[in-house]
Amino acid sequence: MSNELNRERLTITLREDILTELDSMVDGIKVRNRSHAIEIVLAKVLSSKKIKKALILAGGKGTRMRPLTYEIPKPMIPLKGKPLIQHIIELCRKYDVRDIVLSVGYLGEKVKQHFGDGSNLGVRISYIEEKDELGTAGPLNLGREMFDGPFLMFNGDVLCTLDIPDFIRFHEENKGLATIALTQVDDTSSFGVVRMKGDKILEFIEKPSGKEESKLINAGVYILEPEVFNYVPKGKASIERDIFPKLAKEGKLYGYHFEGEWLDTGTPEAYEKAIKQWKGID
Repeated sequence: MSNELNRERLTITLREDILTELDSMVDGIKVRNRSHAIEIVLAKVLSSKKIKKALILAGGKGTRMRPLTYEIPKPMIPLKGKPLIQHIIELCRKYDVRDIVLSVGYLGEKVKQHFGDGSNLGVRISYIEEKDELGTAGPLNLGREMFDGPFLMFNGDVLCTLDIPDFIRFHEENKGLATIALTQVDDTSSFGVVRMKGDKILEFIEKPSGKEESKLINAGVYILEPEVFNYVPKGKASIERDIFPKLAKEGKLYGYHFEGEWLDTGTPEAYEKAIKQWKGID
């Protein structure tokens, strides 16, 4: 919780069962006391109304998933009877984020034909089209006019049960330009890890030696302020390598550690694990 936020003392009366529920949140670390628990619950409710748009990256060729992706765009690979990115769309819908922008490229027509305008899923879907592969940051330039406020951004190959309202609350409290959802893994050898000071991300360690204390990795879900567009180079670019390190050096990048389910689906091995373990969005 940022110490820079002004607070006023308030006396309220609550039912005993509500107080019991609030007290169960208190762990002395993330939630310091009953007052802090009340503040977090209220902030989550109010914050959840402020971000209603999400960008999902769905334009990659998925070369690591060949031969499947010779005919099926990677975002459309089935998992539990649904295309991969439908699980992300359902996570957004669960928290009333219903304006979805899909960035499509390779075999993008198949994505558009399947999802259309999103009405069958209870959301509104629009598209930006990558004529050339633009990486994880290039599509931001194509969607520049579509986002006039903070928005969520998802890599199209991750599955998670992220508490989006709490993620938004955290982002708003820290007042950074970007917040990365972080998850903890036992084996960091396949991922870059983050070094942090408090909630700020200081740097990214690309190839962990195994000696690093951090087990936190980029979960592939972000909240971005419109000012981030100013950091995006033209053409193909990586948000992980070209943008986030700059924001970290300027002290404008924060990390939100969540403990929900998280699965990568970027390789055949990870995909097989996801098939066995993913429980879906409640």
